Amino acid sequence: MSNFDESRLTIVNHPLVQHKLHILRDEQTSTKQFRELVTELAMFEGYEAMRDLPLEDVQVKTPLETATCKRIAGKKVAIIPILRAGMGMVDGMLSLVPSARVGHVGMYRDPETHEPHQYYCKLPSDVANRTCLIVDPMLATGGSLTAAIQFLREAGATDVRALVLVAAPEGVKTVLDFDPNVLLYTCSLDRQLNDHAYILPGLGDAGDRIYGTK
Repeated sequence: MSNFDESRLTIVNHPLVQHKLHILRDEQTSTKQFRELVTELAMFEGYEAMRDLPLEDVQVKTPLETATCKRIAGKKVAIIPILRAGMGMVDGMLSLVPSARVGHVGMYRDPETHEPHQYYCKLPSDVANRTCLIVDPMLATGGSLTAAIQFLREAGATDVRALVLVAAPEGVKTVLDFDPNVLLYTCSLDRQLNDHAYILPGLGDAGDRIYGTK
């Protein structure tokens, strides 16, 4: 039995997701291919995370007749990347919802305490009326993600969902315990954190691998 609420965790285990994830983990994967895979995996996750968006009827005139069709209702979506690695997932999400608003939350992790420190936060003014999708490739301790969730809640957001590519059980528990209503999506629930709070087996530092830095 897990020590967190499994009903709010979705593992996107589609065969194509798992195939792409094994390439993402490989230390020999180039920066270009890594970046492309992050974009592709974000699309798969976004598809799952937005599966239940509300719809409304709309009349559309086809070349043959008028049809009653469906469209997404309301203010739709806000995408909130956690800088800097989260930016790697934004293009994939925007390919699904080009009209989405994009906010940014900037944080860095203290190398000694592993605690997050905020240096930037800019959110759409109407996040209270949107489905807010926080994106960040890695969920390790959960410190950065819980901070981002708190920023959104304080701004009035009610529908908050978090999308990561790989997650450690420790981070999943931290996030789900922190907010009883947040939904969490990942492509893999990895084994554990090491003594330096890196995910095992993980995929290394996602930001460095996306941007080709050390």
